[in-house]
Amino acid sequence: MTDRWTRAEERYRQNAERRYRRDDLDWSQADDYEDDTTVIPRYEDEHYADEPYTADEYDEEPPLAPEPPRRSAPQRAERTRAQGRSGRGQSRASGGRGGSRPKRSRVASRKAAERKRRRRNLFVIAGVFAVLFVGAVGFAGWKFVGKLNPPADFSGPQGPLVVIQIKTGDTATQIAQTMADKGIVKSSGAFYEAAVRNTNMNSIQPGYYAIPGHSKGSEAVTALFSKDARVGNVVISEGRQLHDSSDASTNARKDGIYRKIADASCVGTGTAAKCVTYEALDQAGATADPATLGVPTWALERVKSAPDRTRQLEGLIAGGTWDFDPSASAQDILKQLVTASAQTYEASGLMQSGSANGLSPYDTLIAASLVEREALPQDMSKVARVIVNRLAAQQKLEFDSTVNYNLDKTEVATTDADRAKKTPWNTYASPGLPATPISAPSLDATRAMENPAPGNWLYFVTVDKQGTTLFTDNYQAHLSNIEKARQSGILDSGR
Repeated sequence: MTDRWTRAEERYRQNAERRYRRDDLDWSQADDYEDDTTVIPRYEDEHYADEPYTADEYDEEPPLAPEPPRRSAPQRAERTRAQGRSGRGQSRASGGRGGSRPKRSRVASRKAAERKRRRRNLFVIAGVFAVLFVGAVGFAGWKFVGKLNPPADFSGPQGPLVVIQIKTGDTATQIAQTMADKGIVKSSGAFYEAAVRNTNMNSIQPGYYAIPGHSKGSEAVTALFSKDARVGNVVISEGRQLHDSSDASTNARKDGIYRKIADASCVGTGTAAKCVTYEALDQAGATADPATLGVPTWALERVKSAPDRTRQLEGLIAGGTWDFDPSASAQDILKQLVTASAQTYEASGLMQSGSANGLSPYDTLIAASLVEREALPQDMSKVARVIVNRLAAQQKLEFDSTVNYNLDKTEVATTDADRAKKTPWNTYASPGLPATPISAPSLDATRAMENPAPGNWLYFVTVDKQGTTLFTDNYQAHLSNIEKARQSGILDSGR
């Protein structure tokens, strides 16, 4: 019995070998054959999603799985038949050879993500370059079209003069737009293209300019820098009065502020010039409500009560260089100048000066006008102190400048008859300050009156034609100083 079973087993083994035998060549060419006895399974480490990987996990090789136990030939044959049947089904189900695709390693996943990120960055950079390229092409096209289609420009004869204002800080672009808005040029581009080629644009001064209307852009630029273009620019010297006066010795006319403004208001030349007249300014200054003329609130009530309305704006137009619109009415021109002057006075400290001199802002302005007419700059703060001291002592000021103020002819010396005339301004005949300022004070005189020099002086006199002035608190010493002035000839009268 044993021999029979031994022989049967041998026959079975031989049949199995003949049935499943394949030579080595066949094994090497079989693409879909998978012998699980020779495949080393991939080691997969269990990791939780929230646990970071360490450098060691990326660097170390995974451990090999333990080698499976060897099977006998019949067992291998039977396993092969089972795998063949299941493998064909799995291949069809999974779409690949040998079952499902193995998982990628962490290193491979990281490299794939890095490649994806680089591709994304390349797409972004390419997009930026594309936008820049399209913009450059568009700009070049715009410039090319601009050359083919220049800005609109006038071609006919020029029209009447038009006044424009150039403000502080205006650029060529802003000036070009002003020109176009006023109808001087047909388009802002026509002026701008000509202006940027003119180096004088860097030195243009704020102010008012008269430019011919209906001009070509290049003509408007040329006209802007012509010697007659600047209009409405007036220089008012310190100590000047509103109205004209004449010198008693020479009969020469000294132009007043109204005359200076009238001359600066002319637009055009020759018979074509249009000007605001001296008479129109005088009338506007005398008849218009002070508030509509720009008189500040700190002077308004005193101006309204002025004894002579033709002189109510005296001192409220300060000395200096001013710009005004010459195409405006006489009243509006005065308002521009009075408003600008008030701002200058206030900026000097006029509103706070009472603590130093005991005077209101308007009285400080009146006193400053006296300082302007009586003293040279180096003596102004001392003369201011004399005014404060005499007012405090209720002593008459007795300034010859207040006598001359409403005389037709003026000079340094005054007559006894002139000094005896009682007027709202004559400080020989009346105590205290004059009713209004007697001139346009300079900033030096205003600041001197705001902060008088310390001292006890009550008298002063100019003793020579060089302007030497002597100060004292003693009346007898003052009389001696007056004698020195007579001897120098400065007090000689022309009448």
